[in-house]
Parts: sequence; structure tokens; C-alpha cells
Amino acid sequence: MGQTRVLIVDDSALVRQLLTQILSADPELEVVGSAPDPYIARERIKALNPDVITLDVEMPRMDGITFLRNLMRLRPMPVVMVSSLTERGAEITLNALELGAVDFVAKPKVDVAHGLEEYAEEIRAKVKAAARVSRRVLDRPLTRLEVVPKLSVDAVLTRGPSGHFRTTDRIIAIGASTGGTEAIKDVLIRMPADAPAIVITQHIPAAFSGPFAERMNKCSAMVVKEAVDGEQIIPGHAYVAPGDSHLLVTRNGARYVCQLSGGPPVNRHRPSVDVLFRSVADNVGPNAVGAILTGMGDDGARGMREMHDAGARTIAQDEKTSVVWGMPGEAVRHGGIDHVLPLSQIAAKLLELAATATAAPA
Repeated sequence: MGQTRVLIVDDSALVRQLLTQILSADPELEVVGSAPDPYIARERIKALNPDVITLDVEMPRMDGITFLRNLMRLRPMPVVMVSSLTERGAEITLNALELGAVDFVAKPKVDVAHGLEEYAEEIRAKVKAAARVSRRVLDRPLTRLEVVPKLSVDAVLTRGPSGHFRTTDRIIAIGASTGGTEAIKDVLIRMPADAPAIVITQHIPAAFSGPFAERMNKCSAMVVKEAVDGEQIIPGHAYVAPGDSHLLVTRNGARYVCQLSGGPPVNRHRPSVDVLFRSVADNVGPNAVGAILTGMGDDGARGMREMHDAGARTIAQDEKTSVVWGMPGEAVRHGGIDHVLPLSQIAAKLLELAATATAAPA
């Protein structure tokens, strides 16, 4: 396939230099140029024809969002945003993902050089994943992940005896990563106010999960909120894992409750989809329905198989509508999927499966 050609757009000379060094260290990537602002970037895109752009969100003369909006309208191409780990950075980044950016790299507020170097492997992986995104996905309007040892879900939650019980309550569990913020929104906006409770793990930094939940609450008939440790899970509500904690579903008597864990990252992620899905398999079983959406890597594939084996019905987003068919593709390969569907059909199927789920025996 040849090298992926990358153009770096950032007003900081230091960041341009660091990203050039990080990306150039991979033989599959070639930095063909850089630009300090969108006006120069526009000319260099025409001259250099890059495959992927890394784009700073805050720049002089024209902000990154305005440039991205124009770019996706006139010349859609894969874009990885470079954003700060602040509340303002979260809002801007979520806007960028809504406009069609593929993914983002979080830039620390201090010690930028050390922060970017620490996540060099992740940055390269995200740029390479962006290069594989199809034009079909880019044409439709559509998060910092720690590079740590790849532990399994056993590091946080070991298998125990199942805790299933007879109940009319159903729980929908959703996991996603790259492209997931927009995929989750597509599911939530199609849900009625009285839908079964939904628990969500999206790979996202701690500074971004709260603003993400707030955005979802504004566009969904359900009440969408960041999960709080110990709160009861009730119908009509969707609970988003905080960006620095695993979200588990546990039982308190006859009630389902959220449990947050600061355990080690699993599959390099905290929150981890595998951790959520295993807790649902152990404590909800056939009262649950699961969906694994677009995302890079394989987090969630094993947990979804465990949910399936525990009697839950399961769905994977199809390759055609996924930004990256890593997580759902791995779930299919692990044999834990009942239905593979385009994104637009997933909400309806989740409701259908929840309505016909078989309760666990008393």
C-alpha cells in the first residue's frame, strides 16, 4: 500500500517538530509537510495531497473547527484532532468528531513534549487507522488512551458464580472506541424516554466523559449522565463510564447498581469494555442485550462472548458503517455475536431484543 502521507497542522513549532519525529519513526508513515495555520494548510493540501491530516483545535487566523467544517464540505479526508485535556478542549473535540474527524490525540496542558512522547505508539496507531477509513464513512457526519501493559479483564474482575435473578428489568450494554461518540449518539437519539436502562463504556479521557454525557443528554429522550458509584440503574436512563474508571453492573438485593473501579487498565483501557461486559454477563445474564460499536483494537470482544454465553443477545456494528471495524470485527471472530447490523438499525434491534429477552430462572 506504500507509506501513509501525513500533513501536520499546528500553530506550535514544538508540537509540529514532536509530531514529525513521532510519526516519522514508523516506516509506514511519511510526514510530507506541516503548516502553522489553516490558510497555509489549505495550500499544502493542494500541493502535497496527504492521506491524513493532524489538526490542532485552536489556531490563529482560523480555528480548527471552522477549517475542519470547510475541509469536510469541500474535500473530505481523514483528520486526527490534536486537542487539549480541558473542558473547552473536550467541547471542541466533540464538535470535531461530530463534523467528521476520525479520532483525536489529547495534548497535555503542561510538559507537552513528555506527554506526546509518552503516547507515541498510540498517536501512530490512530493516524494509521485514520488512513484506512473509507470515503463512504467520511462523507457522512459522524478518544487519550494510556499505553500500558495489555492486561486481561481478570486484572479487575475475576469470574465468579452468576448472580442472575428473575426481573422484568432489562439492561442494554454498549461498548465503543474510535468513532464511538457519534455512533453512540446515533443509538441514543433513536431510543424512547422509557427505554431499558443503558450502560455505556466509550474509550475517552476523564476530562471528556462528563461533557460527552451532557451532549448525549441534550439529544436523547432518555436521561443520559456520567455514572456515579453505587447509584441504582433504572429504565429511561443511560449511564456513561467516567473516563478514568471502569464501569461495572452489580447487584444490591433485587436492584442493579453502578460500580466504579479504579483497577488497572484492561486491554490498555480504563474504562474497559471487557470489564463492563463481564460484569453484565455475571450479574445480568439473559436479562441483558449488548452492542459493540466501531472502535480500534479488540477490547470488548471477549466480554461480549461471555455475555453471549450467559444468555444475553448481542449485536455488532457492521464493517460498512464502522469508522474502524476493529472491536466489532474481533467480537464476530470470537463467536459472541447474534446479529451484525448497520448503525442505523442497531437501536431498533436493541429494543426488540430487550422486549423478547428471557428472564433468568428464579
